[in-house]
Amino acid sequence: MAVNNNSESYYDAQEKVKKLYEKYLFLNEKLLNCGVSIEDLQKVCWRRKPQKSQKHTYLTPCCLLIASLVAAVCLSILIKIPIIESIMKRTLGSRCLVPNNYFVWEATRPVTDCNTCRNVSEVLIFENITRNQFQEYAYSPRPMLMKGAANHWPAMHSFNYSFLKEIYEKIDGAYESVEDECQILTFKTEFKSLEDVFSMSESRVQMKEGEKPWYVGWSNCHPDVLSEMRQHYEMPHFLPQDAEHARMDYIFIGYDQGAVMHIDYISRLMWQAQIRGHKTWRLVPPPDCEDVCSPLTFRVDPGDIVLLDTRQWYHDTHIDAGELSLTVSSEYG
Repeated sequence: MAVNNNSESYYDAQEKVKKLYEKYLFLNEKLLNCGVSIEDLQKVCWRRKPQKSQKHTYLTPCCLLIASLVAAVCLSILIKIPIIESIMKRTLGSRCLVPNNYFVWEATRPVTDCNTCRNVSEVLIFENITRNQFQEYAYSPRPMLMKGAANHWPAMHSFNYSFLKEIYEKIDGAYESVEDECQILTFKTEFKSLEDVFSMSESRVQMKEGEKPWYVGWSNCHPDVLSEMRQHYEMPHFLPQDAEHARMDYIFIGYDQGAVMHIDYISRLMWQAQIRGHKTWRLVPPPDCEDVCSPLTFRVDPGDIVLLDTRQWYHDTHIDAGELSLTVSSEYG
């Protein structure tokens, strides 16, 4: 009986990719579950060795290994090796091969221009700023906080968990769009989909005593969902008229710790409006700029809008205890 070598080769390779992926996930999950913090991972992945009067940055072998793995995967995607492309689609689906975590961010992020954070010791705060006044800051990487800039939005009164749930339940294909075309970030929760998020008990939604905290985010790229939601808010009035805006917006909602320390892989600058609750942002410069730049911390009130280059600044957020935080975010450039 003839043996199909191509078939055997395919399934062998498929099994190896699957095992490698599972080991990679296991490693990162074990590190996080053991209490390893972002700062700990920075110490592992980065070492600074002084040479005379100048400091040079070196990647340790662990990050070089991860970088090599990511580079190999990316190369296989770019040159579209048929067997690798097929294995990825069949084994892992159409989503990203590797999870969003610190090792991947550090191995793949571009080199930072430290001038973007040099001598920045605090966030710029504005009140009642006009478009003309904002023009000189419009595309600056400097962290900025626009106090009360969203206070007039209807979303400040209409947006809550039930309102968002109703939109996704009444619009055909809304849930599927998040699964197939958009993105959902479930952070430390057990949720697998947005439908899971909107299936919570009322007790957990309100974070009654004994309930487990939750915090999630997702992008809206379904045109009907986006159209209905944008009836309740607008692009910040101070942004330039000729600014390009993303064709999707993000919602972040939940309690306690928000997003863990990370940078974003997006194409433009970011604005985020605080609709409900109070949130504290912590900004940290990239490891290669830590000698010339300083970390920043600031608190955001309902109605405030944050503007930040999240591609350069590492950031995490913490929500005031017992409060529900709900934000709307998008990109501009």
